Amino acid sequence: MGLENEYGISSAQNTDPITLSNRIVFAYAKHVYPESNIRWDYDVESPLRDARGFDMSRADADSSQLTDEDQVIPNLVLPNGARFYVDHAHPEFSAPEVLIPLDITKWDLAGEQIMKIAVTLDAKEFPEDKIRVFKNNVDNKGSSYGTHENYQMKRSTNFTKIVAGLTPHFITRQIYCGAGRIGIGQESENNGYQISQRADYIEAHVGLETTMKRPIINTRDEPHADPKVSRRLHVIIGDANMSDFANILKVGSTALIISMIEDGFVDFEEVNLMNPVGVVKEISQDLDFKNNYENNRGKNFSAIDVQEWYLEKSKAYLAQQGYDDNSRQVIDFWEQALSGLRSNKEDLADRIDWIAKLSLIEKYRAKNGLSLEDDLIKSLDFKYSEITAEDGIAQVLKRNRLLKEYLHPMEVQSAISEPPEDTRAWFRGKSVSKFSKSIAAASWDSLIFDIDKNQSLFRISTTDPLKGTKPLTGEIISQSDTALDLVDSIRKYPEVY
Repeated sequence: MGLENEYGISSAQNTDPITLSNRIVFAYAKHVYPESNIRWDYDVESPLRDARGFDMSRADADSSQLTDEDQVIPNLVLPNGARFYVDHAHPEFSAPEVLIPLDITKWDLAGEQIMKIAVTLDAKEFPEDKIRVFKNNVDNKGSSYGTHENYQMKRSTNFTKIVAGLTPHFITRQIYCGAGRIGIGQESENNGYQISQRADYIEAHVGLETTMKRPIINTRDEPHADPKVSRRLHVIIGDANMSDFANILKVGSTALIISMIEDGFVDFEEVNLMNPVGVVKEISQDLDFKNNYENNRGKNFSAIDVQEWYLEKSKAYLAQQGYDDNSRQVIDFWEQALSGLRSNKEDLADRIDWIAKLSLIEKYRAKNGLSLEDDLIKSLDFKYSEITAEDGIAQVLKRNRLLKEYLHPMEVQSAISEPPEDTRAWFRGKSVSKFSKSIAAASWDSLIFDIDKNQSLFRISTTDPLKGTKPLTGEIISQSDTALDLVDSIRKYPEVY
């Protein structure tokens, strides 16, 4: 699994966001690779392949969907195995592949720190145009940018079962992983506070698009692995979380449900709600969970009811399959969230973003006699997710232990430069770190070495996410003094990658 965040960006002089995004990625590039230029390997990209069994034609695609075209933008593969680049006028940090929800959060937090470093480096060159970066999903002017989750799945799983099993989850899980937002409608044309930042931008049930007509279930079929064995479920409906608790629960619950779908453990028809696109928006505006939604059989469920149904099925599944520490944590968090939402949601202000933000807003309003439309209150909405200022509200809450953390700062600090040890991200990260001058290009599932200018480039295909790990390749990399040594070892021991 992996997480991608497109960050909001602005500056003191209101410089256009494309320029700002380029500036900070270039600044970080000079920091980590002062003498190298590793390009992204676009040859393995297939953004128009649809999981329903067809390819969208390039003529019919929006330009924003053509992510396989080599663009003149900064595009880094980092020593920690992540990708840091400019995507549609936003700086994006795509975290390396990991196996457990806690590691999702660790490298996501490392991405926040990398953004901070990049902005600090940029400020040395442009001191008069200080950049601000926000981990959010809306600008309240009509634009939305994504926080995308990625899950590896078995190719043999029928896609219609994926849609049936995940649609009710995706439209209701916002009650514990929504980021909160002032404004109703894509351009905040109506007043009010809502649970999810993405809800107003969801316009379809199933579809290939990610920047327009955004669907609940995205069908992009770009596995970054062996396509005969795996698919990558690309999830675009989620919000960007400052809360560790919400991040862990968001991906952990989804991963558990995916396992149940793959194993055919349960029939999800009971919670298949009518009009899911409309329900996403209704739930987002129902702060007290008073509304019920009808399923295909005429039975009514609240958003909490649906999530409790998933929780009970997940517990039954784990009772059969066996628990480990990670699944116990996810179930514990899930129970905490739903119990708190049932009884007194304010008790979850130290764990759930939308509640933490709302609590702060209500305190400011009561103290100062302000409305939601007041500029000061609106500024709190953005300030909550600001990561490049010491007074970013979520950061202040964490420092004062008012927003719970589940990782030691040293673990996050290590993840800035170190890749996960248990996926192919290890081989990618260590290779670009040690042999950057000899790598022409890289991607999630490839590394291209340029060892001798008089010879052809050498491509290493890394299509198995569970190979290229530290146990498999750590000794080979440490004993290779040159890129040629590494390539020779890989030729000799192809089973390691």
